[in-house]
Amino acid sequence: MEINLSIDPELVRKILTEFIRSEITRVGFSRAVINLSGGIDSAVSFVLATEALGPQNVLAIRLPFKTSSGDSLEHAQMLIDQFGCPSVTIPITEMVDPLIAREPGMPEIRKGNIMARARMIVAYDQSEAFKGLVIGTGNKTEILLGYTTLYGDSACSLNPIGDLYKTQVRQLARALGIPEPIIAKPPSADLWAGQTDEGELGFTYEEVDKLLFLLVDQRYRPEECVEAGFDEKFVRQVFERIRKNQFKRVLPPIAKLSSRTIGYDFLYLRDWGT
Repeated sequence: MEINLSIDPELVRKILTEFIRSEITRVGFSRAVINLSGGIDSAVSFVLATEALGPQNVLAIRLPFKTSSGDSLEHAQMLIDQFGCPSVTIPITEMVDPLIAREPGMPEIRKGNIMARARMIVAYDQSEAFKGLVIGTGNKTEILLGYTTLYGDSACSLNPIGDLYKTQVRQLARALGIPEPIIAKPPSADLWAGQTDEGELGFTYEEVDKLLFLLVDQRYRPEECVEAGFDEKFVRQVFERIRKNQFKRVLPPIAKLSSRTIGYDFLYLRDWGT
C-alpha cells in the first residue's frame, strides 16, 4: 500500500515558529539555547528558533568530543555564520574521559550515554547563563523508538520537531534552506567514529517511518501492518521498541499517597500561575 508522509512545509513552518515563540514568551523568557550538532534535526530546530525569536536571541552551542567528526563542527558553523547568532564551543572530552577511564572496556553505548548527558549539563548551564530555554531536537521517529538518551539529548524545555517523522524533518529542512551537505549526510548521533543511526537501528528511516505512521497515527494492529505488506519480524521488532520505551516518553511515576498527587490529580498547564 502507498503511505504518504508528505507535509505542507510552509504551514508547518508557520505553526512551529509560533509554537516556539508562544511557549517561550508565555513563561517569561525571550531567548533560547540549542545544542547544534551539525545534524539535520538540530539544524531544523535552530532555524525555526531564529525565525521565531530572532538570531540574536538564540545561542548555538557546539559540544565536540575528541572522536567527533570534523564535519559536525563545520556544518554547525555553517549555520552559525549563515544566521549570525551568538555561539559558544565547549569541548566535553575533559568532562567525559575521567568517568570512562574508570572502567576499561566500557561498551560504546555507555560511553555514548555519558557524552549525551554531559552535553545536556552544558546546555542547561548555558541556559542559565544566557537566560534562555533549551530547545529540543528529537524527531518523532527517535522518540517512538526510544532512540534517545534519557536526561541526555531527550532533555529540553520544549521540542518543536517532536511530531515530525525523520523523513518529514528532511522535507522541512529543504524548505528552510538548510545547506544540502547537512541534509544529505547519513544521520548520526556522532557518539563514536563511524556511528550512524540507521546502521545501529538495523533499518532505514524511510522504512520505519511508514510503519510507525500506520502503527501510531493510523492505529493499525501489528497483524494489519503485516497484511499491508510489511515483514512480520520487522513489525514485531518496531512494535516492541515502541512498547518497551514508553517509560522514556512520560514523567517518572509517583507513588500515590494523598488526594492530590502530582501527575495524577494535580494537573496544570506549563504556564499555570505565571
